[in-house]
Amino acid sequence: NWEKCHFMVTEGIVLGHKISHKGIEVDLAKVEVIEKLPPPINVRGIRSFLGHAGFYRRFIKDFSMIARPLSNLLNKDTPFCFNDSCLKAFETLKARLTSAPIITAPDWKLDFELMCDASDYAVGVVLGQRRAKTFHAIHYVSKVLNEAQINYATTEKELLAIVFALENFRSYLIGSKVVVFTDHATIKYLLTKPNSKPRLIRWILLLQEFDLEIKDKSGKENLVADHLSRLINDEVTMKEREILEEFPDEKLLMVQEQPWFADLANFKVAGVIPEDFTWHQKKKFLCDATYYVWDDPHLFKIGSDGLLRRCVSREEAKSILWHCHNSPYGGHFNRERTAAKVLQSGFYWSTLFKDAHSHAKQCDSCQRVGVITRKHEMLLQNM
Repeated sequence: NWEKCHFMVTEGIVLGHKISHKGIEVDLAKVEVIEKLPPPINVRGIRSFLGHAGFYRRFIKDFSMIARPLSNLLNKDTPFCFNDSCLKAFETLKARLTSAPIITAPDWKLDFELMCDASDYAVGVVLGQRRAKTFHAIHYVSKVLNEAQINYATTEKELLAIVFALENFRSYLIGSKVVVFTDHATIKYLLTKPNSKPRLIRWILLLQEFDLEIKDKSGKENLVADHLSRLINDEVTMKEREILEEFPDEKLLMVQEQPWFADLANFKVAGVIPEDFTWHQKKKFLCDATYYVWDDPHLFKIGSDGLLRRCVSREEAKSILWHCHNSPYGGHFNRERTAAKVLQSGFYWSTLFKDAHSHAKQCDSCQRVGVITRKHEMLLQNM
């Protein structure tokens, strides 16, 4: 659309934001409309105002806390009562929009800095970069804790703030050097401490995906994040989205039981044979081991067709069977074809065909739409 294209300009409007050499700013044309709005008189007006103002919430510090009185009017079965606190929130948001700060765009050649802080009821995070020894904010966010997270110890809350920051700004931080500033010096030593709470160890393992450097910074020097986390909130709500304590594409390996191929893997890696094996069991074990290959960190089975298939545990096998049978591309085929699809996908476990039979037999959809043949008919008797 040539009407929307502008060349050789120093600034422009892109998706409701003003982009210039200074950074990213609020579009003043849209803000002027909000500035002249009268106070809303119904729920529809509240929803329209919050929707418009929420588009620029990245520019407004403490947006969720300021807008809480207005947001409460949107709750179901809540009478519309626009009191003084609602009017104050309405006027504050309008004032913040007209004086919104300039947010700088990220420079992918520079390191990112995260300023994290946690209080009794909330966590606050600021993402930015340092240019010419001056910190420039890119994005800031805060979040109230739920009832379970409020009971965490101080160290757990501080580490939760870092997990929350990496969850929100993951698209910025993957592949870049990240310097994390926190006012809790103990966090630095948790990375090398083997005897910690399981929750802390799980979080530390999640941090291994990022190139992190944790530095200590006192609260008086970390003013922005410290302020975001110390907002007074007497009504800690559980209706808001909780902070995820794991990343969407990162699942920790939780070993519920020993895998069926553990002995074979130990033999291939270290040449260890179970001591409780009898002579006949040991002979069969050595014979079976010739059909397996170890390629760190997986064990592969050499099939009769000469192809390598990865050995999987029982827990993983359930998911594989679902995808090869129940999923939209599975087709709900019989046990033989389901097992064949698993093998074609490059997976193997010792009870593959037995499990495929049981899975197809217990499939609710297959039982409901299964074909009834003449062999299922009852015998006819003369009357």
